[in-house]
Amino acid sequence: MSGFLEDGKIWFSGEMIDWKDAKIHVMSHVLHYGSSVFEGLRCYDTPKGPGIFRLDDHVRRLFDSAKIYRMPMPFSQEVVLQACIDVIKTNKLREAYLRPIAFRGYGSLGVNPGDTPVELIVAAMAWGKYLGDEAINIGVDVRVSSWNRMRPNTFPAMAKCGANYMNSQLINQEAKMDGYIEGISLDANGFVSEGSGENVFVIRDGKIYTPSLASSILPGITRDCVIKIARDFGYDVIETVIPREMLYVADEVFFTGSAAEVSPIKSIDRVTIGAGHRGPITEKLQKQFFAVLACEVEDKYGWLTFVE
Repeated sequence: MSGFLEDGKIWFSGEMIDWKDAKIHVMSHVLHYGSSVFEGLRCYDTPKGPGIFRLDDHVRRLFDSAKIYRMPMPFSQEVVLQACIDVIKTNKLREAYLRPIAFRGYGSLGVNPGDTPVELIVAAMAWGKYLGDEAINIGVDVRVSSWNRMRPNTFPAMAKCGANYMNSQLINQEAKMDGYIEGISLDANGFVSEGSGENVFVIRDGKIYTPSLASSILPGITRDCVIKIARDFGYDVIETVIPREMLYVADEVFFTGSAAEVSPIKSIDRVTIGAGHRGPITEKLQKQFFAVLACEVEDKYGWLTFVE
């Protein structure tokens, strides 16, 4: 699914260094308290050269996450944007998965990080289809997790923080151990929230539903893309609370995410969704999404930043 570029370069706090030299101290704050914020974004191989998907929006969300967690960023957004481009160029990549991450480093071990320095890196790696090769065309089997998403005013769900993803690990590991590809979590009130690393969409009678920010979801960037595409096609997209049972009677359900892209769900808790494979609306949205990324249609949204 993924591969490290161990003979490549990583941008580490302003310098391009060898992959093997990108190390931190074992007493760094981040190792003990999960004090990191990060992003994951894809670079696509296009006829116009490598194109980074919604680079500005991912970097902006990285800085939003840092602000929520009171983490002073040591570089500007413009510097991080350029670092993402430089990592692709330096490693001579046509396509890749980019991982910018800011974290509290070595200097203090209290829960309060005090003046612990913030480090920032950007790495690139090879990454295939996140949910498997069949996920895009056929769909995946998922379960509703026994682990809920965080209650409001506990962890900030709008921040993409390393510590928050311990919850995601529990959701995903439970699903895998029970023979599923992924899990869907509920929020603290029992409504549909999201997958371990994906947003969820539900289609019923031609209308498209997705949980609102009030259901403890990350404001997904691919989620935003699909909402825009769907509305351009004339579909009603309703951001609302979604009861669990609506998943079972849906005509179609699918995941979105920078890693998962647009992935249909064919069953939930062993209940077949629709015809048990990718539905027609999901396919229409998915094909338009990939057409933009492949430069087969006009990128009227400005989603791609070309490296060359």
